[in-house]
Amino acid sequence: MDTAIDLSDASKALDLSNIRFQLIRLEDTITFYLIERVQFPLNRTIYIPGAVHLPGYDAELSFLDWMLREQERLHSLVRRYQSPDEYPFFPDALQTPILKPLNYPRILHPNNVNVNEKLKHSYVEYILPAACSRRRGGGEDQESIGEGDDRGEAQENYGSAGTVDVFCLQALSRRIHFGKFVAEAKFKTEEERFTRLIKSEDREGIAALITDAVVEEKVLQRLRLKAKTYGTDPSIGAEDTGKINVEAVVAMYKDYVIPLTKEVEVEYLMQRLDTSDAAIQNK
Repeated sequence: MDTAIDLSDASKALDLSNIRFQLIRLEDTITFYLIERVQFPLNRTIYIPGAVHLPGYDAELSFLDWMLREQERLHSLVRRYQSPDEYPFFPDALQTPILKPLNYPRILHPNNVNVNEKLKHSYVEYILPAACSRRRGGGEDQESIGEGDDRGEAQENYGSAGTVDVFCLQALSRRIHFGKFVAEAKFKTEEERFTRLIKSEDREGIAALITDAVVEEKVLQRLRLKAKTYGTDPSIGAEDTGKINVEAVVAMYKDYVIPLTKEVEVEYLMQRLDTSDAAIQNK
C-alpha cells in the first residue's frame, strides 16, 4: 500500500518531514495510475448505477461502486482499514480481519472525517473526463479517446478501466486523508492558537493558518514536471505528444486534491478538542 511512514511510532508518523516525503511519494503513485487509466476510453457506462447488470446486487450500484466495494471487503479481511491512513468508500462492506490486529499507537485524535464520497464524485464527473480527453497514437494513426468512445460492454475494457479506477481512487483518498496527519502535526506546534480558533468555530481562520501558498505552488510545479516526464517516451523525445494530459493532472491537484485535503484538515481540527464518547468511538 505504498507505505513509507512508520505508523508504529507516533513521533515519526507526525514528523512533518516524513509526512512531506509520503505526500511526494503519493504524487508518483497517483500520476502513474492515472497514466495507466487514460490508455482506456472514459467508459462512462461503468459509473452509471444499473447500467451494467450485477446479478444479486442493488440496481443502484454502479459497476465501479461494485468493484470498489468488493475490493474493500476483501482488503478489510487482511487489516487494511485498521491502518490510521486508510479510509473506506464503503464502510458498511468492511469485515472482521482474519489476521490478528496490529497494535498501532494513538496517532490521530478520534474523528469521523471522511471525504471519499466527494472525491469519488469529483473523480467521475471532472477529473477523469478531463484526463481522458486526449489523442492516442501519432501521425495518421492518431485517434481521439474520450467521453464518446464507449462501444459497449461486449467491446470495451470495462474491467480493466474499473480496476485502475479503484487504484486511482484509493491512492487519492490516502493522499487527501493524510491531511489529518498534517493537521495534527501543526496543531501540536501551535496548540494555543489553533485551540482559540477551534473554540470560536472559525473555519476560515483555521484554513488560513494551515495554508502555505508557496508550498502549494511548488507542489503544482513538481506535479507538472512529473506528469510530463513520466508521460513521455524517452525513445521519441520532444516529438512525443505524451501519454497523459499534463494540465489535467495539475488541475486535478489544484481544483480537487488540495481543496479536499484542506477540508479534511479543517474538519479534523474542528473535532480535535472533542472528548465526547461518540468521538472516542470513531477512528
